[in-house]
Amino acid sequence: MCGSGKEALVRAEIEGSLLVVCPACARFGKVLGRVRQPEPPKAKPTAAVVQAKPEAQEAVVPQYAQLIRNAREKSGLTQKDFAKKVNEKESILAKFETGKMEPPLETARKLEKILKIKLVEQHTEEELQMIKGMKGKSPGGLTIGDVLKL
Repeated sequence: MCGSGKEALVRAEIEGSLLVVCPACARFGKVLGRVRQPEPPKAKPTAAVVQAKPEAQEAVVPQYAQLIRNAREKSGLTQKDFAKKVNEKESILAKFETGKMEPPLETARKLEKILKIKLVEQHTEEELQMIKGMKGKSPGGLTIGDVLKL
């Protein structure tokens, strides 16, 4: 109640509420017991540095537009028929085929199953940076747009 916190704290019932207070404030209610102080965290050894392996992340292959269009044409489907089969808008699929929009991973997996092609691959962080650099994007670092796409 007073916020002192310098002394050992006690658990007390004050006006029907359970509170953790200093002994001076505990006189306003019934003391139920002492509160154990948490142990300070043990220091981790600084001599051993553990390097984590770069995690593999899934990404859509860079040539997805050509793969999608060629597979759709090979199966003899128009964009309209293909859109119905995939349950996506025709305009969205057209953007995928022209490369104006990269399909999200979930959609890419759906297209993989229907067209029987490979659109999603495992990449390390460095490989993703190189791929993004090849697409004409800045190879410097991730932007907010890159994170949202991932």
